[in-house]
Amino acid sequence: MTDIQEITQSILQFRDERDWAQFHTGKDIAICLSVEASELLELFLWKKEEEVNREKLPDELADVFYSAFLLASHYNLDVKQIVMDKLEKNRQKYPVERARGVNRKWDE
Repeated sequence: MTDIQEITQSILQFRDERDWAQFHTGKDIAICLSVEASELLELFLWKKEEEVNREKLPDELADVFYSAFLLASHYNLDVKQIVMDKLEKNRQKYPVERARGVNRKWDE
């Protein structure tokens, strides 16, 4: 079992022990992911990089991962594969010779 599969299995077990699958539609999980990402962003709001609350950061980031892994599982997506596929698409959009040290979007 890969790390990703182990994490996903643990998330599903946690959910199923509480009978929460009934509440986890794709829409609701996506909303949850957005809310959790917003809570993560709030740690950075109006702060300098070094001022972020490093004690809260792991929990907020874990909530984002939890929601993302749950959403991937809901739609039977292979997390490793979709990340690798997206990296390949980005390699095509952002070749090193054009993108190195540049922070513009690929079509600008």
